[in-house]
Amino acid sequence: MSDTPSQDELAGTEQPFVQHLIELRDRLVKATIAVAVAGAVLAIFPGPADLYDLLAAPLVAQLPAGATLIATSVISPFLVPLKILLMAAFLLALPVVLYQVWAFVAPGLYSHEKKLVLPLVVSSTVLFMIGVAFCYFFVFGQVFKFIQSFAPKSITAAPDIEAYLSFVLTMFIAFGLAFEVPIVVIVLARMNVVSIEKLKGFRSYFVVLAFIVAAIVTPPDVVSQLALAIPMCVLYEIGIWAAQLFIKHTQAPDAE
Repeated sequence: MSDTPSQDELAGTEQPFVQHLIELRDRLVKATIAVAVAGAVLAIFPGPADLYDLLAAPLVAQLPAGATLIATSVISPFLVPLKILLMAAFLLALPVVLYQVWAFVAPGLYSHEKKLVLPLVVSSTVLFMIGVAFCYFFVFGQVFKFIQSFAPKSITAAPDIEAYLSFVLTMFIAFGLAFEVPIVVIVLARMNVVSIEKLKGFRSYFVVLAFIVAAIVTPPDVVSQLALAIPMCVLYEIGIWAAQLFIKHTQAPDAE
């Protein structure tokens, strides 16, 4: 008789746990299907090769007339466009993927927590996309132009496509994460890790930190370092302002 309560207790907790695993599996399957569908669409139009041409356009525009990128590996012309296709498919399906994440965690949150998580998920996604777009449409053109201006006339520029892909991904991640500064500030303030007053007092230190990070993650040129550091400083100020509004509108009922 003494074993019955423990068995009943285990039986009561096993069912919800298994159901959560099943739901997690279903959410992962749906997210994977969304990425696969996006990949199939992009494979048909515009196609992997055209996607790479689009990604390489900022560099090609700054190369000397007739110069092109090269492939030093036999399988690079196949693998590199395929990697770009998968990356683009994930970005295209990102809203669906994030919705599946949200649908999985939302039932376990209180109403005031939902007010906190959903805006952060949406805004962090939008800011990351803006950071990537800023890097592609503005930074790449300025950086490649600056670099080519220093190239001796005796050198014919012919970058390797794999090296270019690695450079592009590094820059995309760097700028995408840099544009997440307001989210980090909001979360730190909302979780009471630091106060708004301390964040304001940390301004001058953050400016120095921003330029150090920019010097580490970007190429050794002034243009890309300024293009990363200055937006980080501006976004830090935006984060402080947004944190004050966010804290006000996401208080728990008992805290109000």
